[in-house]
Amino acid sequence: MPKLAANEKVLVANFMSDIPTSIPQEMFDLIVAKNGVKIERIVSKGQCSARDEWYDQTQFEWVLLIAGAAVLEFQEPAEKVTLQVGDYLLIPPHKRHRVDWTDPDQETLWLAVFFS
Repeated sequence: MPKLAANEKVLVANFMSDIPTSIPQEMFDLIVAKNGVKIERIVSKGQCSARDEWYDQTQFEWVLLIAGAAVLEFQEPAEKVTLQVGDYLLIPPHKRHRVDWTDPDQETLWLAVFFS
């Protein structure tokens, strides 16, 4: 586990708070970025990637679905993965993927961890 430096404060926050009632576009909130690791909260409500828009990241991405539901699509091999609360997956670098669907009736909360 990383150690906090003596002068660093302990971060206390609630992952489920500060979610607006209207989410016209997907929200990306940086929680922490340190030592090559980035942790984000992503909030979706009916948003998805454009049909020709693929994420092609240089790092691993570990994703945990905390609330809602979603479908991710992978380009090669062509595959769709349905995610429910509690599901997680590890996406290797350069594994092209997109968000095919998120629940339009409730917030979908993702915890995403990016690392090398």
